[in-house]
Amino acid sequence: MRKALRGALSLAVFIGTVGATGATAGTATAVEPAAIRAAAGNDDGTSTDIKDRILAIPGMSLIEEKPYAGYRYFVLNYTQPIDHRHPSRGTFQQRLTLLHKDTSRPTVFYTSGYNVSTSPSRSEPTRIVDGNQVSLEYRYFTPSRPAPADWSKLDIRQAADDQHRIFTALKRIYTKNWLTTGGSKGGMTATYYERFHPRDMDGVVAYVAPNDVVNKEDSAYDRFLAHVGTKECRDKLNGVQREALVRRGPMEKKFREYAAANSYTFDTVGSLDRGYEAAVMDYVWTFWQYSLLSDCDTITADAKSASDQEIWDSIDSISGFSAYTDQGLEKYTPYYYQAGTQLGSPTVKQPWLGGLSRYGYQPPRNFVPRSIPMKFDPSAMRDIDTWVRHHATNMLYVYGENDPWGAERFRPGTGARDSYVMTVPGGNHGSSVAQLVEDDRTKATAAILRWAGVAPAAVREDPAKAKPLATFDARLDTRNDVMNERGLRP
Repeated sequence: MRKALRGALSLAVFIGTVGATGATAGTATAVEPAAIRAAAGNDDGTSTDIKDRILAIPGMSLIEEKPYAGYRYFVLNYTQPIDHRHPSRGTFQQRLTLLHKDTSRPTVFYTSGYNVSTSPSRSEPTRIVDGNQVSLEYRYFTPSRPAPADWSKLDIRQAADDQHRIFTALKRIYTKNWLTTGGSKGGMTATYYERFHPRDMDGVVAYVAPNDVVNKEDSAYDRFLAHVGTKECRDKLNGVQREALVRRGPMEKKFREYAAANSYTFDTVGSLDRGYEAAVMDYVWTFWQYSLLSDCDTITADAKSASDQEIWDSIDSISGFSAYTDQGLEKYTPYYYQAGTQLGSPTVKQPWLGGLSRYGYQPPRNFVPRSIPMKFDPSAMRDIDTWVRHHATNMLYVYGENDPWGAERFRPGTGARDSYVMTVPGGNHGSSVAQLVEDDRTKATAAILRWAGVAPAAVREDPAKAKPLATFDARLDTRNDVMNERGLRP
């Protein structure tokens, strides 16, 4: 579980943080030089070893260093206040990693919005700018969780302030331009960070980031599912999903045996029946989230004639029957908590199921233990959306045409500057800049290079010449940030 608290935060850093987080939501907060000096701790810029400079930061401790050719890679803990507005009320250890290239290069601040991987990897913007990368675990995802956990301190502003303090601590070492990025919930996280601390980053690259402004209005998702892909593919998917509910009796018998064999329980969702239906209800959505239109070839065209095993295998391979067990939900409690308190979550009608559904699309409250209180704040996403429309600067949003999460997306408005929304044709929830059509790809790449302050002269003269500065590395550059989540988890 959580590692023991190590180190003490300097009072100066706490004071700097309180000053920043105490500002009103609409006030841009500058990084104070005193706070930067305090965060840098004993680092006077003379040490030649990057590890020594990083560990000189008060509250920073080393978990391990892993070798990787051309880089230094560190897994670290950083002491954060549980409540940035009241830092004296306790701390917790937040895990992060640092892929160090060179202090003369730009730095990319990455988060998935979930756990952090402790294996070296590069986000796409990091490869494009050939830079350093700081990757942060989102607060309350284990082991980055206070004990005991005050769940009321899990909100988008507290998470943005986590990033702000780490940026402030590292900025003196990594003095060149910074970008923030993330996919899915990580793209949302990057957006919220920019909203609350607009002076920290030089650019934002947000991939497939949902924007559920009005939680009770989800007709955009219904329209999307009614027209995505082809009618042939939709009919095949709808047929399998419907058949899984028609055969609820024998399928749940199989599910009960599966649960017993794996020691799965259903206390959080309430019953095996609810867990079964939740997985089935995700089937169509999750297919489009992670699959391509060409994958429809693997779906049976005659679900009524398919065997129980064929229906089971199709649902399990796409939705995952373990997703709504206690064991499957536990890791994602912080996500479902946020979905039910600020982020919102989609509710889709799926009329092809007729009256077969007993529970409909179940709300996030059903996926969080009842011992954790939840209350939804409808103003949180309206505030974010309004800010993006009127104040977005140097922000790029990339979506996939066939990804249902893009049905409600961010749209920088007339007040935005040097900001873009681009869509990958036929793309899913793993869409990237590299998959954009050529004109969009080079325009997006040129913008990222420009924001990072490393655009070559040829690119500044002709953005069509833009390409990543670092060569592809099969180990570092394989995306795993948004392609391993299922169901309601964006």
